[in-house]
Amino acid sequence: MLTPEERSELLAVARAAVMAAAIGGQMPAPPSGGAFDSDSGAFVTLKRRSGGGLRGCIGSFTAAGTLGRTVVRMAEAAAVSDPRFSPVRPEEVSGLRVEISVLSPMVRTPPGDVVPGVHGVYVRSGRSGGTLLPQVATEEGWDREQLLSHTCLKAGLPPDTWRKGSADIYTYTAEVFSEKE
Repeated sequence: MLTPEERSELLAVARAAVMAAAIGGQMPAPPSGGAFDSDSGAFVTLKRRSGGGLRGCIGSFTAAGTLGRTVVRMAEAAAVSDPRFSPVRPEEVSGLRVEISVLSPMVRTPPGDVVPGVHGVYVRSGRSGGTLLPQVATEEGWDREQLLSHTCLKAGLPPDTWRKGSADIYTYTAEVFSEKE
């Protein structure tokens, strides 16, 4: 668990990285020391302040060096490299809310053990793979079957792939925190 101060520092550096990416500037130095030097994976999610719509989300299950470096890199990628969206423009940054999900290691999990709202899910079959963070099931009001089916869809697989036993299912948890509204 990160302290409130560590969370605030990660959010501030993520916001600075989003702005730097939007203007084509130099990335901020990642925070270091203590929890910032752990090797946790992380996702950075950008949401519009008005309406809460998704504007970008990129992450890594493994650290890109340290947690501090991972957050900077994922914030930059969420701003300009999410293939679902055009790059964030500088004038948009103030209208975005930054959310960070610090991930636990993944564990192979039987479908019946998946707990929506607690577990993030990663589904892999052949070369296809996709994940949904733990908070997505809560935000969407999904049960276990809906979460697994939507994760398959995100992976580019038929929604019932998880039922057929032809996919590997992994779960993880996340410490999720975001900027205040």
